[in-house]
Amino acid sequence: MSTQATATSTRATAKFELKGWDEQTLEEVEGGKKLTRASVKNTWSGNVEGDGTLEYLMAYRDDGTADFVGLHRVVGRVEGRSGSFVLRDSGTYGGGAARGNLTVVPGAGTGELSGLRGEGSYISKQGEHHADITLEYHFE
Repeated sequence: MSTQATATSTRATAKFELKGWDEQTLEEVEGGKKLTRASVKNTWSGNVEGDGTLEYLMAYRDDGTADFVGLHRVVGRVEGRSGSFVLRDSGTYGGGAARGNLTVVPGAGTGELSGLRGEGSYISKQGEHHADITLEYHFE
């Protein structure tokens, strides 16, 4: 994993590995459409390392594709700084992959991660139990 600094932010690369997925249907609609909620546990490695919990809400269409939103809480380290932070996650699932955009929730950092800000993205392919993440971040 690499880190590259720019004038105002640092690029971190990481991987989160799925450790648990519990998805429950909240509502089914005619034609295969449904609304679900998933509670997820994961482990982060790379420039971001630690343990994560994640709550997703997903809206599936009748063709099996979906839109999702979620909040990740990561407890661990970013480039050696300890604490926790929260990421807002929104994206789509289709074509055998989930593609998400991440934003650090302002004010949610603790410890040495207080003041963390940033944005990133990931792709997680169906059948794989991990996602490769890129996060551009800085501290206020």
